[in-house]
Amino acid sequence: MTTVNANGVALGIESFGDENAPLVLLAGGTTMLSWPDALCARLAAGGRRVVRYDLRDSGESTTADPEAPAYTLRDLAADAAALVEALGGGPAHLAGIGVGGMVAQVAVLDHPEAFSALTLAGTRAVAPGPPDNDLPDHDEAAMGRLFAQPMPDWSDRDAVAEFAASGAEILGDDPGAARTTAARVWDRTPGVAPSVQMANQLGMVFSRLDCTPRWRERLPGIAVPTLVVHGRRDRFFPVGNGEATAREIPGARLLVLEEGAGAIPEKAVDTVAGAMLALARPGGSGDSGDSGDSGDSGDSEASG
Repeated sequence: MTTVNANGVALGIESFGDENAPLVLLAGGTTMLSWPDALCARLAAGGRRVVRYDLRDSGESTTADPEAPAYTLRDLAADAAALVEALGGGPAHLAGIGVGGMVAQVAVLDHPEAFSALTLAGTRAVAPGPPDNDLPDHDEAAMGRLFAQPMPDWSDRDAVAEFAASGAEILGDDPGAARTTAARVWDRTPGVAPSVQMANQLGMVFSRLDCTPRWRERLPGIAVPTLVVHGRRDRFFPVGNGEATAREIPGARLLVLEEGAGAIPEKAVDTVAGAMLALARPGGSGDSGDSGDSGDSGDSEASG
């Protein structure tokens, strides 16, 4: 792990694979550890240079004041494009998960020259606040249980890890995997100030971010091969959000993980990696066998 200066900020990155291979850039949601190690390794084994990175105010990236971010969603999108240039691997396959998926959508729309393909995992096309009327909102019962949890002592690594495990169970994700990841995130967090820990663990900075102007209406303008991955059991961004995004991006492939929720489960890594590797050939030309499926029909993976 190291940092790279791009767009006037330092961004924490971790690289996998051959530095001369086609670049796959993974935008964290909010930290890079939202992307499983096994998925990064699988993509690298498939002949890609994989770089996952932390969004601002998380991990090793520039941290200022997560409670009052002095940047916008479009600045985060510009970070992604600038990082591709700094790494020297463009155009790149950009992938975003959760809030990173929102960053990725805007990045491809605002900086199309920097990207050759797009993967969106567990995200939606509006933010922040309530979704459009045709999009399902967070599961009400799950949100009630989630927000009823008392906040942990952010200076206590074990307490933070248990808090994450409990939240994952509520949201339908693997508590054990969430516990392990949260402990790793805690180890990488610069200090134990509650606002900084919450930015790393919960992505709370995003709720305070200026996400205007809207971008959903621009989705038909995305011209790169696109894969939309969504868990059938996602209670935070229910699957209807992914279905709508796939419908609105021309030629997008929808991959539904039947047993998945918000995180990419370990047993779905090969499925997701295979779909990402098939999305675009090295050099950015689309693979007509996999990227041209209609988002209206989609694919359903019972093994996920």
